[in-house]
Amino acid sequence: MNRLEFSIDIKAGKEAIWNALWSDSGYRDWCGVFFEGSYVVTDDWKEGSTVMFLSPDQSGIYSTIEKHIPNKIMQFKHCGMVTKGEKQPVDEKTKEWAGAMETYTLTEGEDVNTLTVEIDVMDEHLDFMKTTFPKALEKLKDNCS
Repeated sequence: MNRLEFSIDIKAGKEAIWNALWSDSGYRDWCGVFFEGSYVVTDDWKEGSTVMFLSPDQSGIYSTIEKHIPNKIMQFKHCGMVTKGEKQPVDEKTKEWAGAMETYTLTEGEDVNTLTVEIDVMDEHLDFMKTTFPKALEKLKDNCS
């Protein structure tokens, strides 16, 4: 497992950035860079609740919100696969990455706010994430201005 870190400075208020990250339309827009039509299903982004990160065919992964401080930190622990909108039992392949973390931290600056993302990534997804995550963050930044 590899830990990657990305950050971007955004000239917008923390609330606007948080909304662009986690509102339904905002999330769909910036995460569409990874996979067109991506969306998320959750119960109000509460700590301890389950989040499903899905593609249009209702496949993807499910995670637990480990920490949520609005406009500051959102941390996910990835747990398993989703097929046709249903959580799947954890198999040997899933055990290779289950427990991977993904953390979004927003830090206030004088003229800009800095969004930092730390994400655990398996070797086979490393190049894709290194190339695509910066593009997704630029899209997010554009949505805040």
